[in-house]
Amino acid sequence: MDRLFGTSAQPFGRQLSRPGAGKLPVTVITGFLGAGKSTLIKALLASPEGSGTALIINEFGEVGIDDALLRESSEKTMLLGNGCLCCLSGTDLQLTLRDLFAERLRGAIPDFRRVIIETSGLADPSPILQTLATDRTLDVHYGLEGLVTVVDTATALASVEHSPEWTKQVALADRIVLTKTDLATPEQLAQVRALLTELAPLAPVTEAAQGVADPAFILGEGEARQEAQRRSAFLCEAPAVDPGAHRQPYKTFVITIDRPLPWSVFAHALDTLASLRGPDLLRVKGFVNVAGRAGPVVVHFVQHLAHQPEELTSWPSPDHRTRLVFITRQLTRERVEGLLAAVLAMAEDSEETAHS
Repeated sequence: MDRLFGTSAQPFGRQLSRPGAGKLPVTVITGFLGAGKSTLIKALLASPEGSGTALIINEFGEVGIDDALLRESSEKTMLLGNGCLCCLSGTDLQLTLRDLFAERLRGAIPDFRRVIIETSGLADPSPILQTLATDRTLDVHYGLEGLVTVVDTATALASVEHSPEWTKQVALADRIVLTKTDLATPEQLAQVRALLTELAPLAPVTEAAQGVADPAFILGEGEARQEAQRRSAFLCEAPAVDPGAHRQPYKTFVITIDRPLPWSVFAHALDTLASLRGPDLLRVKGFVNVAGRAGPVVVHFVQHLAHQPEELTSWPSPDHRTRLVFITRQLTRERVEGLLAAVLAMAEDSEETAHS
């Protein structure tokens, strides 16, 4: 069985002050064609908060960068105003990210301080998340900051009925930007917000005015991060019954474990869970209370592929329980809790047997 995580005594590397510290943050922006991704990204690149951004897109035309923003161009990379650059990526995202970092190191391009990846309108963002999880060379330099989904308010209610791709983009989101709210009635807007809460209860939602949203929200800073933490704490204590269980294929919930766990036990349990139901575990992320460690270990995996675990120097809140956010397909919280409890018990028994 392929292992998600190593099981050595200290597989985490150096301790970090926060998740992804010392790495270039990568924000993935997804959303259907016409939702307003281009307008959102252009405004972000022109803002003070967006300075020093490297933008990776599939086609230059999709982002609609105009001549006023464009300074000069080459075959693959365009230099933009505000210390930003735009890179054309074909099918090999890994090569694009490696080349960007190498050119940055050589001084061939501006010294960017973050990366934004724009997906095509119909794209499933999972492969991008998996790429960032599996390439250990990339993991040294880049850290996934979050997935932002742009939602067209006017078409959301129709999209959820006819497009599994749209539904998955929303379910996987860390944050959601609502566009074209002026084209919806108050009743329609309330329906769309209720739908987003059902599909992605942990994702904070903001509305874009004239297609422009708060840059700090898009980049996961300040109030956006605090709101996500509040939602996680609330959902952690929510009842196990999912009110949308019979309507939507995707579920989001938090599972907590009160006791500290040896890393080998936790890693083995998650390996087993992924081998049993990997395709249905769209994303799992959270803090783990590892026995004998002062701070939590941050874990994140997409289906059966895991990011390198990161150990923090201290807990970000007084709550030191293991807290895991699950985004699943057709798996309820009760089902995952039962599976996790069973595989944890098996792993603990194996650990005791090995040391007896």
